[in-house]
Amino acid sequence: QVQLVESGGGSVQAGGSLRLSCAASGSFFSWRCMGWFRQAPGKEREGVAVISYVGGGTSYADAVKGRFTISKDNAKNTLYLEMHSLKPEDTAVYYCATDELSCTLTAAHYAYWGQGTQVTVSS
Repeated sequence: QVQLVESGGGSVQAGGSLRLSCAASGSFFSWRCMGWFRQAPGKEREGVAVISYVGGGTSYADAVKGRFTISKDNAKNTLYLEMHSLKPEDTAVYYCATDELSCTLTAAHYAYWGQGTQVTVSS
């Protein structure tokens, strides 16, 4: 059983920064990747960034490249997302996810999800 709990969301003005955290617990030794996804009202869930659990390789959606940084602390079993230069279009519920096989930015490929944390960016 895998549990993922996100935190760190909030409301900021455009240009501001936030740091999201995802605390992981359970039998995750076989995970391949962990990732951040987001879903805005009326839109499909989309991939934001993923990181390889072992090698640390990363991949980002074009919309966030250069502004967001994904990282992890294996000792603390925690995934992070540093978000800078936030834009109103970044407003969404942000989810962390993991899977034993997937390492893509496609939400449908992931089996385990947290409950999400709201990020609201005002102009």
